[in-house]
Amino acid sequence: MDHSIGLRPPVSETVYVQTLNLICGALLLAAVLILWRRELAAIVRLLVVQGVLLAALAALLGAREGSSELYAVAAGVLALKAVVLPAVLRRVLRDTGEVRETEPLVNVAASLLAGALLTLLAYAVSRPLVALAPSPATQALPVALAVMFLGFFVLVTRRRALSQVVGFLLMDNGITATAFLATSGVPLIVELGVSLDLLLVVLVLQVLTARMRLTFGRTDLDELRELRD
Repeated sequence: MDHSIGLRPPVSETVYVQTLNLICGALLLAAVLILWRRELAAIVRLLVVQGVLLAALAALLGAREGSSELYAVAAGVLALKAVVLPAVLRRVLRDTGEVRETEPLVNVAASLLAGALLTLLAYAVSRPLVALAPSPATQALPVALAVMFLGFFVLVTRRRALSQVVGFLLMDNGITATAFLATSGVPLIVELGVSLDLLLVVLVLQVLTARMRLTFGRTDLDELRELRD
C-alpha cells in the first residue's frame, strides 16, 4: 500500500467552498437583520459582526492564495470595521441619547419585502459576471451585491442621521465584499486608502450629528428641510 502523501493546497477545495458560503451567507443575514431591527445599539453590533466576517473573508482568500498581503488586509479590516468605526458609532449613541429608529419611511414588513426583491435583483444583475468567470468566489458575488443594495435601501429610507450612517457603512461593506470576491482581494494600499476615507467620513458625520442634537434636540434629517438662507 502506498502511504505517500502529495502536496496539498493551503486550504482544501471543500473546506474553502463551505467556509466561503458560510461567511457570505452570514454577511447577507446580518444585512437583513439590520433592515429588521430598530434598536440602534443592536444595529451597531450587527455592523461589528459584518466587520469580523469581512476580515474572515479576506483571511480565507489569503489562505487560499497563499498571500500574506491579504492577511494584512484582513487585520486592517478587522481593526477598522469591527473596532474603530463601531466605537465611533457607540460614542455618537452616547452623545445623542437615542435608542431607536422610530420613524422610518418604510415599515418593517415592507423593508423585508424590499430586501427580498433587492436580493433577487442582485442575483439577476450578477449572472453575466458569474458566467464570465465561474468560480466559488464569483458565484458568491450576488450576496455581496445584495448587501450593497440593502445598504443603499437603508440609506434612503431611514430618517435618523445615525441610521443613514449605518446604511452608508453597510453599502461600503457590500462594496468591500464585492472587491474581495471579484479580484481575490485588493492591494493593501488601496484598502488602506479607502478605509481612511471611510473613517474620515464617519468622523465628519459624528460632528454633524452632535451639532444637530445641540441645535434641534434630535437627529432627524427632516429637520434640515426647515433651514433657510
